[in-house]
Amino acid sequence: MSSQASSAGWKRTHTCGELRAAHIGQEVVLNGWVSARRDHGGVYFVDLRDRYGLTQIVLSETIADGIKLSPEDVLTVRGEVIVRDAGNVNEKRETGEIELRVTAVETLASAKLPPFEIIDGLDTAIETRLRHRFLDLRRPEMQARLMHRSRFVGALRNAFLARDFIEVETPILTKATPEGARDYLVPSRVHPGKFYALPQSPQIFKQILMVSGYDRYFQVARCFRDEDLRADRQPEFTQLDMEMSFVEEEDVFAAWEGVLVDTFREALGVELEAPFPRLRWSEAMERFGSDKPDMRYGCELIDVAEWARASDFKVFTGALEGGGGVRGLCVPGGAQLSRKKIEAFEAVVKEFGAKGMAWWKAAADGGAGPLARFAAGERAGALMQAMGAKDGDLCLFVADEIPIIYRTLGELRSHLARELGWIPEAAPTDAAAWRLTWVTHFPMFEWDPETKRYFSSHHPFTAPEDWDLAGEPADMTSRAYDLVLNGWELGSGSVRIHREDVQNKVFELLGIGPEERQEKFGFLLDALAYGAPPHAGFALGIDRIVALTAGLDSIRDVVAFPKTASATDLMCSAPSEVPPELLSEIHIRTAVPAPRPGQV
Repeated sequence: MSSQASSAGWKRTHTCGELRAAHIGQEVVLNGWVSARRDHGGVYFVDLRDRYGLTQIVLSETIADGIKLSPEDVLTVRGEVIVRDAGNVNEKRETGEIELRVTAVETLASAKLPPFEIIDGLDTAIETRLRHRFLDLRRPEMQARLMHRSRFVGALRNAFLARDFIEVETPILTKATPEGARDYLVPSRVHPGKFYALPQSPQIFKQILMVSGYDRYFQVARCFRDEDLRADRQPEFTQLDMEMSFVEEEDVFAAWEGVLVDTFREALGVELEAPFPRLRWSEAMERFGSDKPDMRYGCELIDVAEWARASDFKVFTGALEGGGGVRGLCVPGGAQLSRKKIEAFEAVVKEFGAKGMAWWKAAADGGAGPLARFAAGERAGALMQAMGAKDGDLCLFVADEIPIIYRTLGELRSHLARELGWIPEAAPTDAAAWRLTWVTHFPMFEWDPETKRYFSSHHPFTAPEDWDLAGEPADMTSRAYDLVLNGWELGSGSVRIHREDVQNKVFELLGIGPEERQEKFGFLLDALAYGAPPHAGFALGIDRIVALTAGLDSIRDVVAFPKTASATDLMCSAPSEVPPELLSEIHIRTAVPAPRPGQV
């Protein structure tokens, strides 16, 4: 009963979640942390915890008096497995029918009083949890989430290996090619004034692997982006990248559908329905106002331009005359909603850029609301027909430029689903809880009015739908695609450009001249010149899909050591200053003044 382990006699024979009635009468050794202690009149009960579960151990007064136990002390205990009295069986615990009658106990490590309890459902500031992440990760719900992540990633790996994919690691220190998010830069000590970049993705390397003949590649890849953070973003994140040769979109879709069916079955016990629906980007925007539509409920956008054009409502007619549109949403039974609630809906569309929102409580006699006086007589029936509305429904309208209509009504549709309970309740093990959809053929380019140039909507290596690149860049569609789950984008991919002439033409449309092309992408262009097969690929955000399948909105609790919203590691106090001599070794001089003595 000493406080210092001196032999291998402390090594466990079983875990704290393993013992059952079948072990009754056996002598076992358990290791774990003190989770709770209770004194019942000279008999002491201790819950011993490890990541596998909890076991109740029983210490006689003699043994308990010989050792001082505190929360989170690390113990080794030896004893006999005994059955609990019938009235004391804990049916909520897998080990609840037994307990361990201890004959020897030893403290392997003592613990200070933790700053918070190691329990589930913790109501503690996230900053405190992240500062003491080593304690936060002991909590059973956190351990369950990371174990779920491990199972899920393992199932993904197994599914790809079963399909003859090869896992290849690509470089972490690579070349800076700033297109899109900012790179994290790493100065070179042996090459003064030069920098590596941490990869935003393995994109170029996996294309080069296709040129090299590795026709089925995948990798669980760490990626880095120096960008502002949100609930579903971290500066370093994990994605599963894959690439295939001699394929088109449907081959990639089929591979991923098979992989995800196998993965959900192995990791969650869920039988997904495949193939997943396909939606062109233009159709997704027209129907749902979003390129990541939640397909678990209806309420699609409805074009009422024809009705609006013949109306006397100048807000509608003015929008149409200015080249915009008029679209609406029909809320079944929504006429019972209060004016205050409807005005809250208007606040949502204004938040996302609309000037306002018109509304109408539908009825054949003209209904009610601000639009009612423009829907008198036959106009009411025509509007009801256009909206697919019935008496007692609520119709909500936005008249504006088409992109603003899509954005605002798309956001309003999601808001209505949350507010009005449209999302069907389904157990995580029910396939109906998971609605996966491919969104395809995104715009090829986006115009930036500030820089007055086009940017790639996906990335500059994405193939156009028309390989001749005919017409105006603003009208070109790409062969890019996203996979969407319940309104969340899981990842993106595309058919790649495998022809050097087409790749140079795309660079030209992006305003990337010959010298810049060679400087940034010369090694890719060289590879394409030596015979590249048609190829396509996709990357899935591991953090995001694991969070969703764990029932979480934020990826933070499925990442072992996440950063804060300001990209800070509170546990390690990173980023941090480094001594001037280290900066000198890597040929860096900072423009930030050194703090004065005593200055934080």
